[in-house]
Amino acid sequence: MTTEATRVVPPTQMKLGDDIMLRLLRISDARAVARSVRESLEHLRPWMPWADEQSTRESFQRQRLRGARHKAAIGDEWQYGLFAADQSTVIGAFGLMARKWPHTIEIGYWVHVDHIGRGYASRASRALTNAALALDDITTVYIRCDEENLRSAAVPRSLGFTHRTTETREPQAPAERGRLMIWERTEPID
Repeated sequence: MTTEATRVVPPTQMKLGDDIMLRLLRISDARAVARSVRESLEHLRPWMPWADEQSTRESFQRQRLRGARHKAAIGDEWQYGLFAADQSTVIGAFGLMARKWPHTIEIGYWVHVDHIGRGYASRASRALTNAALALDDITTVYIRCDEENLRSAAVPRSLGFTHRTTETREPQAPAERGRLMIWERTEPID
C-alpha cells in the first residue's frame, strides 16, 4: 500500500528556479525537440548513438514520444524536457530509466549546444536524483558516460556522485573510447 510519504512515479514537472523547468515530454513537443536536436546535432553526434538525421525529424520525435508515454505508463522510463520558463524552447532532454536493474534508476541527458556550460545539466540532474530517490523502492541513482565525455562526467562529479567503476565496452558513438564511467548516488542531494 502506497502512503503519502512514498511515490511510485516521479513528478510530472519540476521548477528549477525562475528561468527553467523540467516537464514530462508530450507528443505535442515533437517539433520543438526535433528542432533542438537539429540545432545541436554536430554537438550531440560524437557522444549520442541516436544523434543522426532521423532524430532531427518531427515525425521521428512524435513516434518516439508516443513510445515514451507508454514507457512512463508502465513505470519503465520517464522522458523530461528541460524548458525555458515560458516552455517555448527545449534546452535539453533528461531521462529516468528504471528498467535496467532492480531498485535503481539511471539518469541520461543532453543539453542544446547554445545552453551548455550554464549548469543546466547539473540543476536538472540534482532535481531528478532527488525525485528518483523519493520513489518507493529506489535506492540508487546512476549516471553513466564515456570517460572522454568530460562535460557529461562533470555533472555527477559536481553533485557528489561516487565514481563506482569504469567498464570497458565497444564504443557506442564516434568520440567514445569504450571506457564507460559508472557514477552512483544513494542519498538525496542537499
